[in-house]
Amino acid sequence: MHLQLKNIGQITDADIRFGDLTVFVGPQATGKSIAFQFLKLLLDLGHIQEEMIKYGVDWSGELPKFFDVYFGEGMHGLWRGGESDVSWAGRPVNLPGLIGRMRRNKTESSFYVPAQRVLTLRNGWPRPFSDYSSGDPFVVAEFSEKIRVLVEREFGDQVTLFPQPRRLKKEFREMLERSVFRSFGLEIDRSSPQKRLVLRTGADDGSLPYMVWSAGQREFVPLLLGFYWLLPPTKMTRRREIEWVVLEELETGLHPRAIDALLLMTLELVARGYRVCLSTHSTQVLEALWVIRRLGANRGSPQSLLRVFEAPQTQPMQKLAGTVMSKSIRIYYFDPETGKTKDISALDVDGEEAGEDGWGGLSEFSGRANTAVAMAVANARRRENR
Repeated sequence: MHLQLKNIGQITDADIRFGDLTVFVGPQATGKSIAFQFLKLLLDLGHIQEEMIKYGVDWSGELPKFFDVYFGEGMHGLWRGGESDVSWAGRPVNLPGLIGRMRRNKTESSFYVPAQRVLTLRNGWPRPFSDYSSGDPFVVAEFSEKIRVLVEREFGDQVTLFPQPRRLKKEFREMLERSVFRSFGLEIDRSSPQKRLVLRTGADDGSLPYMVWSAGQREFVPLLLGFYWLLPPTKMTRRREIEWVVLEELETGLHPRAIDALLLMTLELVARGYRVCLSTHSTQVLEALWVIRRLGANRGSPQSLLRVFEAPQTQPMQKLAGTVMSKSIRIYYFDPETGKTKDISALDVDGEEAGEDGWGGLSEFSGRANTAVAMAVANARRRENR
């Protein structure tokens, strides 16, 4: 699938062809989230309109008002009238015309985990859509509502949310226990009228409420619930109606070992047939993609890939690794100087394209640090030889 955006917000020209896994890199405020939200808008406009009407959000059929209630308050300026242009699958999109009328197709084909996911928990419980104002981004309110419904309906009278054997592979649970939860489990506390999520040890030492969790745990739990939603406990490998998954900045607040576990869980989504999109500011994420691409191109073994992640060498994990190495990976750099996107999928450190040799700016510090140390060592040796 092919998305083109021109003269929209910070974006002057975004030309994106999606793979099985598509990754956006670039500094803040370069348009990565805008591009992803446009993707969801084009995929799910009828569903979005229906949800807004259900919760009393009115845009009066006007594009500027719609942008304020979809992208967030003050975002009506993204659209520059006749200068702005959108194309999807090679066809121009008359966005003002689409927004001005109700769509008949109200099915949803994408699931969006926003970067602001930490805001979805209030006192340890997911906030309902109605708890947000009309000026809050739609994708945040919708994600919050989805994980609220998940916890209240699909877990029923269950207490333990993690470890949860019916949602994640044993190998993933073990990696998360070591890197995120340690000796704690995630549970639903129903001891008071207001339900809440708490962390609890196996011993009867009480529970830890949301406000004393680590920053990484607060970032991770909404993300975990999003994965639970995408990995239903049935014979189906995925949510049948969902084809696309957007995960923004999954690495936020997490230790590198936790990022390893999350990357493998993300690859599990790809292996199950979801078309996954990521945004990242982490060199670790791009290093993992570089390894996957190189191993795939050189017929590397699944065991080699699992060793990179320090993951168990079990048969299910080897099957996952082997499947992922055959998938297509596309990586785009959002250039803050030009407002254009550049395909850096090759991740070539010797590439001539701006953003490619520095992996979209993520590895530039390491390059400068290596250069500084190499020069210092060379100068020291010259002094010693005088």
